[in-house]
Amino acid sequence: MPPSPLPSRLRTPLRALARRAPRVLLGTGLAAALLAGACAAGVAVTMRESFPSAPGVVPAAGWPPAAPVPDGRTVVAVVLGATGSVVGDALAPYEVFARSERFSVYTVAARREPVALSGGLHTLPDRTFAEVDARAVAEPDVVVVPAVAEPRGEREAPLREWVARQAARGARILGVCAGSDLLAAAGVLDGRRATSFWQRIDALRGSDPQVRWVRGLRYVQDGPVTTTAGVTSGIVGALRLVEQLAGTAEAERVGREAAYPGWSAGGPPEIPVSRPAPADLPYVLNAAFPWGRPSVGVGLAEGVGEIDVAAAFEVYSGTSFAARTVPVAAGPVVRTRHGVLLLAEPAGPGAAPVDRLVVPGARHAGEAGPALTAWAAGRGLEVVLPHRDRAAGESGFDGVLRDLAARADLATARATAKFTEYPVGHLELAGPAWPWRPTALGALALAAAVGGGVLAGKRRMNTLIVVGSRMFKPRR
Repeated sequence: MPPSPLPSRLRTPLRALARRAPRVLLGTGLAAALLAGACAAGVAVTMRESFPSAPGVVPAAGWPPAAPVPDGRTVVAVVLGATGSVVGDALAPYEVFARSERFSVYTVAARREPVALSGGLHTLPDRTFAEVDARAVAEPDVVVVPAVAEPRGEREAPLREWVARQAARGARILGVCAGSDLLAAAGVLDGRRATSFWQRIDALRGSDPQVRWVRGLRYVQDGPVTTTAGVTSGIVGALRLVEQLAGTAEAERVGREAAYPGWSAGGPPEIPVSRPAPADLPYVLNAAFPWGRPSVGVGLAEGVGEIDVAAAFEVYSGTSFAARTVPVAAGPVVRTRHGVLLLAEPAGPGAAPVDRLVVPGARHAGEAGPALTAWAAGRGLEVVLPHRDRAAGESGFDGVLRDLAARADLATARATAKFTEYPVGHLELAGPAWPWRPTALGALALAAAVGGGVLAGKRRMNTLIVVGSRMFKPRR
């Protein structure tokens, strides 16, 4: 029996819907593409500012020499990637080891030329792979591998090969955060248990099933290879190796100075399992919509602590993306407390414009140095000392997270803590609730994408109708 025809009152709206559906679908697709393009452009700007090109000018006196490596100590090499390394992954473990006289620490890379650290910083490696291979400097007993920008790229092939050789030689390996990505690509983790930054583990399980990836642990040790969770977990991983190589008493002393929340020698490595959540949205918004964000000058005083430097560049920019950070110092090169060579813009008329000056590690204005304070005064800049009121037992991350919450917003500060895997239960954070600048930009981008998609879809559909009518017009 043939189906009953639709009533006329239904046929007309259905025909209209059928006519509009292709146009709506096309417009929606074009709007999504436009929004994705805007987000991709924003992320490209954010990453370019986080890992800028190295300065091309060599100081007139040449680069400072690397500090000598004392005899009779456990040697630690912190590798640096040609494509850029995560600042907290590299500098925080460096300071942990360097605080103990039982260790000698140097940075090493393929070439002795400036390399990028996330957040807009550059450092000059102490040694090269070739120097270590030629025994011009002591071979490392421990190799620290931070996350690098392109762990599987061609430019990092020398780094992967060198780390694999050190592991085969018997050196202990400490992979920090997504440094485990490079270690997996180098074959160092084959058949081993390992962990990584929480956001990367699912992807690593897909790309490297030969590794037994583990969640919910601050660090995982499998033989001579230790891997850690995200960013600040490198402090705990380094303390674990200090405990094993220099003893519990030395680890406890260094641990008190590093002041990582909740750490204790021999303490359990379990941590809460992190997963993507709506509270992560500020991380996405700040990365995708960087336009109009503030520029923060980070004043680097001679002898500043490495963890304090890492905290400033990581929290204000490298992980939060809430601001663009610019290193500024009295001269073009600064040597940190334990000898890392950092590059900066000299505090003078040629320095980039910034909205305020933050001086990590300084307890009072005098510790910032006369060059920085005079430069800031000449530009009418507010000088912020996030560690001015640092209490006993506070990490370098505490003060800058408080300042981020107050100057940016609470949601960004909490997301930054999650993405650096830093415990903040002990902190009292106060400030605006939400990152409204990138939210407003995102809303504008969405509105523009929808409007552009509808208009483009309408024009495209009209074009198709015209072309189709010409193709199928009956000939006379």
